Amino acid sequence: MFNKRIKIKALLAAENTGVDATVMGWVRTFRNNQFIALNDGSTNHNLQVVASLGEFDDTILKRLTTGACIKVTGQVIASLGKGQKVELKASTIEILGDSDAEKFPLQPKKHSLEFLREIAHMRFRTNTFGAIFRIRHSLAFAVHQFFNDRGFVYLHTPIITASDAEGAGEMFRVTTLPMDGSAPKNEDGSINYKDDFFGRSTNLTVSGQLEGELAAMAFSDIYTFGPTFRAENSNTTRHLAEFWMIEPEVAFNDLEDNMDLAEAFIKYVIQYAMEQNKEDLEFLAQRLEEEEKQKPLTERSEMGLLDKLNFVVNNDFERLTYTEAIEILKESNYNKKKKFQYLIEGWGVDLQSEHERYLVEKHFKKPVILTNYPKDIKSFYMRLNEDGKTVAAMDILAPGIGEIVGGSQREERLDKLTARMAEMHIPAEELNWYLDTRRFGSCPHAGFGLGFERLVQFVTGMGNIRDVIPFPRFPKSAEF
Repeated sequence: MFNKRIKIKALLAAENTGVDATVMGWVRTFRNNQFIALNDGSTNHNLQVVASLGEFDDTILKRLTTGACIKVTGQVIASLGKGQKVELKASTIEILGDSDAEKFPLQPKKHSLEFLREIAHMRFRTNTFGAIFRIRHSLAFAVHQFFNDRGFVYLHTPIITASDAEGAGEMFRVTTLPMDGSAPKNEDGSINYKDDFFGRSTNLTVSGQLEGELAAMAFSDIYTFGPTFRAENSNTTRHLAEFWMIEPEVAFNDLEDNMDLAEAFIKYVIQYAMEQNKEDLEFLAQRLEEEEKQKPLTERSEMGLLDKLNFVVNNDFERLTYTEAIEILKESNYNKKKKFQYLIEGWGVDLQSEHERYLVEKHFKKPVILTNYPKDIKSFYMRLNEDGKTVAAMDILAPGIGEIVGGSQREERLDKLTARMAEMHIPAEELNWYLDTRRFGSCPHAGFGLGFERLVQFVTGMGNIRDVIPFPRFPKSAEF
């Protein structure tokens, strides 16, 4: 029976010899007509299966090609070879699925990440992506465990929405109206959505925050963890059109509470992955080290992957205001010698990734939390500070990728919020339901958003965000 199988990770860890075992997996290599390297995805380590010469029919042996799926029953014996303490001496081999060796795209050799993106449906079978997605799983599990242990309620917010939480306007439209130009029009020529499925214009969500705030006004502590979408024509190594967001929202929290929660959260999930995925992280650290050797000395990271993760977990994050950060950047040699692509000339500019990375990697050499940004570069829902020109916002900046968390204390005062919405031309009538939270029992509250893929990218050390999500969506690409 299939449920009698033992996973390769468990078999290798037990190191028990003289026992019978059934394993199933995919052939990585078959050499000398008797040694099968078998992998089932539970670990990057292969199990060596020995098919003793003369014991198996040639018709079976010829089908033991790279990529073939097999079932093997045999005895666990001590291994004489290097790299493993036990191996499996096969008594029966059953081919569960053949693989044409000439057509199989993953030959046992080194492949570029660009090539593997083209065959994303097969890249799970490589060591690199096996490690990445096992770590991704651990991080996702740790997210839920962190919030559950603290009494948070997990809220599923809508994927289809009529609101634009960020006010960015870069949204994917959802409609059942015909695309051939025959959709009903208003007098001004705009589309009339009265006959559309929802009877109004709808989009894929960019954030679950606004709905999360509604629930926080009843449960106190909630979090969302779901897919979000941005129709932003960005082809960088840090952006995706479809990604997952973690968004806690907490009643009775101020900006300082928000920073404390975010810092504790990041440290917790990274620590969990380091404990649960030690071998995978060591493999990726080695991979990154080899990659770094190909770069010029000036571009190499000062810390290895494991050192970087330990540094984040074991150090307090540096906290400073946007105003203080601007002064540091303005007076830096990078700015004075015009090494920045975007020069810092004065207060009020939106920081670019190069500025964020300078603060983290060159100046403080640790994660940084920036607070109190100019109101003009932040969203309408952020609480206005007493100075009237900054808001109680906070961003967490991490080595290698810049911003990893964005959050704020929310504006709980109805008059301030409606004034801000008017100032930013956000129609109050469309968000009347949101304003009700300020009309009926409003209270100070705060929250943040963390792009899950940015977190996975940081923990795995991967240079491109398209390599940490199973099937990346980006401009001109929606494969698989």
